Amino acid sequence: MKKIIVFVIALTAVACQQNKIGYVDNVKLMDGYQEKIDVEAKFKTKVDALTKKRDSISQAFQIELQAFQAKAQKMSQKNAQEEYGVLQQKGQFVGQQLQQEEQLLQQSSQTEMDSLVGKVKDEIKAYGKANGYTYILGGGDGGAVLYGEDAQNLTEAVLKILNDKYKK
Repeated sequence: MKKIIVFVIALTAVACQQNKIGYVDNVKLMDGYQEKIDVEAKFKTKVDALTKKRDSISQAFQIELQAFQAKAQKMSQKNAQEEYGVLQQKGQFVGQQLQQEEQLLQQSSQTEMDSLVGKVKDEIKAYGKANGYTYILGGGDGGAVLYGEDAQNLTEAVLKILNDKYKK
């Protein structure tokens, strides 16, 4: 009976030693990934351009509205209401167009970011397989690793691979 217990303990110890576990800091990995940095910069440029466009259209609309208000004092009430209605419709139409552009930009950004996350996950998986890891856990803010030895932190190694592949 003692031999069986010793054998089970030895077998459990060997099984535990065969599991190779590492972790990556998800936040640090994504923040250091050059492709993500470039994608964010590209979308910031697009957002800035859309903001300038919105401001320009808004300013032009305000000027048109002020001109209408000055002109409306000399118009009959009926004509003024009709022209104001047309002006309101124009403003709503332009606002809807700008809102659609913004939504398309957000969707495009989200699609690219999702693609990047997929690339990172694939690279972590490939790294784990190539280096004999049983598990690679995610750490950082909101991650599953509350503590890990620095020797098991694979963040820099995976980040280097990602950035080297991106440069090519």
